[in-house]
Amino acid sequence: MNGTEEAVFEGNQNSEVPVLGLFDTSTVARYIRINPQTWYENGTEGSICLRVEILGCVLPDPNNLYPWQTEAEEKDKLDFRHHNYKEMRKLMKSVNEACPDITRIYSIGKSHGGLKLYVMEISDNPGKHELGEPEFRYVAGMHGNEVLGRELLLNLMQFMCQEYKRGNQRIVRLVKETRIHLLPSMNPDGYEIAFKKGSELAGWAEGRYSHEWIDMNHNFADLNSVMWKAIELETDTSKLINHYFPIPEQYTSEQAFVAAETRAVINWMQDIPFVLSANLHGGELVVTYPYDMTRDWAPREHTPTADESFFRWLATVYASTNQAMSNPDRRPCHNIDFLRYNNIINGANWHNVPGSMNDFSYLHTNCFEVTVELSCDKFPHASELPTEWENNRESLLVYMEQVHRGLKGVVRDKDTEGGIADAIIKVDDIDHHIRSVADGDYWRLLNPGEYEVTVTAEGYYPSTRTCRVMYDHYPTICDFRLTKTPKQRLKEILAKGEKIPKDLQLRLRQLRLRKLRATTKAINQRRAAAARKARRV
Repeated sequence: MNGTEEAVFEGNQNSEVPVLGLFDTSTVARYIRINPQTWYENGTEGSICLRVEILGCVLPDPNNLYPWQTEAEEKDKLDFRHHNYKEMRKLMKSVNEACPDITRIYSIGKSHGGLKLYVMEISDNPGKHELGEPEFRYVAGMHGNEVLGRELLLNLMQFMCQEYKRGNQRIVRLVKETRIHLLPSMNPDGYEIAFKKGSELAGWAEGRYSHEWIDMNHNFADLNSVMWKAIELETDTSKLINHYFPIPEQYTSEQAFVAAETRAVINWMQDIPFVLSANLHGGELVVTYPYDMTRDWAPREHTPTADESFFRWLATVYASTNQAMSNPDRRPCHNIDFLRYNNIINGANWHNVPGSMNDFSYLHTNCFEVTVELSCDKFPHASELPTEWENNRESLLVYMEQVHRGLKGVVRDKDTEGGIADAIIKVDDIDHHIRSVADGDYWRLLNPGEYEVTVTAEGYYPSTRTCRVMYDHYPTICDFRLTKTPKQRLKEILAKGEKIPKDLQLRLRQLRLRKLRATTKAINQRRAAAARKARRV
């Protein structure tokens, strides 16, 4: 076996069952080259996946000619290991106890197997939405066997607690200006299956699905088809909607094949006005952005949203600061070299994913979301976790900071100064609107530039103003004060049983006279046209 001799190790046609291959003699090697061979008809061009772990020990080099690649120094004192459900819960509790003033643990529901979906909230005022403060979320573990995201979020909550207490101004600013939500395990049932196998024996799909064998990234309501069908059928484009698409009734029924975990996350999305999110996966090194679904069910096709430029920015922010992705010398994970695309790609241009969480988030809520594929290996060994944290730490932080890019403001009633909920914020030339939330505050993610913004709300006159987004790392404040229509004022006064004020009486009289004049003019024009027609006859 020493020297340049070869050994053949047979694999297994079942990708979920690993095979242990042993050298026939004790072997010392500086490098081991593995050449995958396949007997499939399409040869080496196929999508055969090979995962190899070589077990051995380090021997000293007597001449020190080839220094051994040392493990990455652990700069941050974090708990670098894989955590099962009980250990994850214990770690989250320890973070909460260490930083009770800025953290809160809550559950958004239970998995099919009864495990709670725990979220760690990090904020200077936990448990409360503060006016003007954007809400951010990270979701990991949608596929239970893609475990790195889970560990990174556990590392992140530890890191932010430690650095906040140390007075790290970057972390302090994030905590004070952002309400952050971390869901480390969306599919805890699947994770427990993969965890029992461990890094060495975990397969490519075992633990991926929910307890009911549901792939959650195909389990959200397909609002893309609803939107595209409406575009095809509606001749009057002014009647089309481009945001806040309602969930189809058949999807919400108890009989619908929707995972308990998916329902819990949808309720979470509807309860909290998230602005920005990322969905952490594994098995590749790339950041994908919506849409994830192709319009005509093609296997792959570039399918952009109206916010294509900003989504590309978001994806680039994470990919360019990720040490593994941005390494120009890295090898492709599988059969696609994403380095050619700067490690970002439109999701639908990679493969068609109907019912994805990213698309649902964009079409049903105000929240923009991308998918981050964190590593070639879905279940990296525990010894690799410190390096993976170093690879992703800056990316995780800088991506969160993007929630402060663009416009933010409050839509208020001009007379009462009360916030107006559900006001529609339209940005000129971008065919995707967002809405104000309960207190009237809103956030519109945008790249630097000058925008004409129009706000409309039921019972109010529209208001338009020009807002300029700068290159700074904080949003431009663009507030709006709307004036009630006389009809709305009258409606509210009558509902309270109050007396109609004189200024409103005068305004209503003017509107009636204006309407009467317009009606009379239309009637006279029709009469004149009929008379001209009669004379020609």
